[in-house]
Amino acid sequence: MTAGAVAGLAGVVAGETAICTVGEEGLGLTYRGYDIAALAEQATFEEVAYLLIHGTLPTSEQLGAYQACLAGQRGLPSELRAVLEVLPADADAMDVLRTGVSVLGTLEPEGAFDEQHRVADRLVAALPSILAYWYRFHADGTRVDTGTGEPSTARHLLLLLSDDEPDELVTRALDVTLVLYAEHEFNASTFAARVAASTRTDKYSAITAAIATLKGPLHGGANEAAMALIGRFATPDDAEAGVMELLADKQLIMGFGHRVYRDSDPRSEVIKPWAQTLEARNGDTTGFEVAERIETVMRRERDLFPNLDFYTALVYRACGIPTDLFTPVFVLSRTTGWSAHVFEQRVVDKLVRPSAAYIGPEPRPFVALDERHPTP
Repeated sequence: MTAGAVAGLAGVVAGETAICTVGEEGLGLTYRGYDIAALAEQATFEEVAYLLIHGTLPTSEQLGAYQACLAGQRGLPSELRAVLEVLPADADAMDVLRTGVSVLGTLEPEGAFDEQHRVADRLVAALPSILAYWYRFHADGTRVDTGTGEPSTARHLLLLLSDDEPDELVTRALDVTLVLYAEHEFNASTFAARVAASTRTDKYSAITAAIATLKGPLHGGANEAAMALIGRFATPDDAEAGVMELLADKQLIMGFGHRVYRDSDPRSEVIKPWAQTLEARNGDTTGFEVAERIETVMRRERDLFPNLDFYTALVYRACGIPTDLFTPVFVLSRTTGWSAHVFEQRVVDKLVRPSAAYIGPEPRPFVALDERHPTP
């Protein structure tokens, strides 16, 4: 590689942000200065969404108004519902969300940038509805009424995915995962949103770019892959033998390690006890025991730690969320962080246009068509 060029931009500082710290010495993971463990323990997702989108933790009055704002925007336009119904039942749910955001942007355009907070709040309110409406229509033919008037995003999603009343413990567990997934600095999807925003495009387009980026398996999908891995094994001993075989075959074990963190993912330390609690409450801890054994093997053999996706897979399963919706649920949360970064990039108002180190052919003369010959 040419001197100065860095594959994947690893370690390259591409901008400044006041939104999040990731892995900095003595800081760890914070959202606008608040430690992630404290937020996950004491705040709701709606408080965190307000913090990221509007800049400060809300007062009681502000939170009430914000919850009412979200509750009033859960419904979907009839035109969008019609589009969701004609999308294929076997479509990738990430494509569904990407399309849903794009369609909503044509029906409710942003207009001037002073409407950006309105659009952000609308997306936080509507994305769970988009996902659940498409899923239920194609799963069982139900046209769910997405206008639940529910202020809690976690409870709203669970109400739409099932006809059963959501359990309080399950609802809180899902809420915690939304807090943990909400923001993570200049990851690939966030950076894609910022690049799009740097062109002065509309907010819907920037979020669409982020969703498209998260769809890539090198960025998103690890929680789904982790669930597939855990589900392969009936016992911890089976898991140890199976993972050892995978490592011997040099196969990638999803849900372990992280591009930024060196020793542990602070979010994993928060979600792991929730996975254990939910499995114990459901009366079968096999999945958690298998997951712990996989964690032990990965530490021992590769010195790798579980990231947020690994134990979150068990939490989502306990919440009754279908496996192919795991990454889309990530989107419902991360839209808050993406929105905050779009706002920040708009203040910078500079086009993101890096340079490239050219490694192609030296200058050469053009050859006429009738003089070209195949390379031997």
